[in-house]
Order: sequence, then structure tokens, then C-alpha cells
Amino acid sequence: MSYTVYILHCADGSYYTGITTDMERRLKEHNGEIKGGAKYTRDRKPVTLAYSEECSNRSSATKREYEIKHLNREKKKELINLQIKQLISPL
Repeated sequence: MSYTVYILHCADGSYYTGITTDMERRLKEHNGEIKGGAKYTRDRKPVTLAYSEECSNRSSATKREYEIKHLNREKKKELINLQIKQLISPL
């Protein structure tokens, strides 16, 4: 089973980082469309997916989530922008 590490951009401009096995379901949970979601995102809706990366297992996803959560805001923006650039002009 693969895991996704993700960063959400919240309506108040903040970022939320988490892991999931189903990104579509998790995004719906965070936006209140279905039951679930994090307490942090409840009052910061709507949220949009800003960044995601696949990990092969829960352990590696949890480690990566920890790394991303400890980045400052500017480093998170750099990570998001790097992924956007790669999507726009793949190698």
C-alpha cells in the first residue's frame, strides 16, 4: 500500500501537512464534505492541495511528514514551487 505525504493550503494562508492512503477522500474530509478531517483545518476551509509526494510505506511517509512539518514557511513554498515547475516542464 502506498502513502501520500501532502501539504494543504488553507483559506487563512497557512499550510497543513499530513499523510494518507487516499488523497481524494482525505481532501473531502478536510473540506468538511465527508466526516473526518483534522481539527486544524476545520476553521480554515476551504483547503486546496498544494503539494504531494508518494512514499512506499507508512514509515517513510511518517518520516517525510516530520521533515516537512519542520521546514519553515519559505522552505515549504520552495518545495511547492519546485513541484509546480516540474509539472509544467517535465524533463
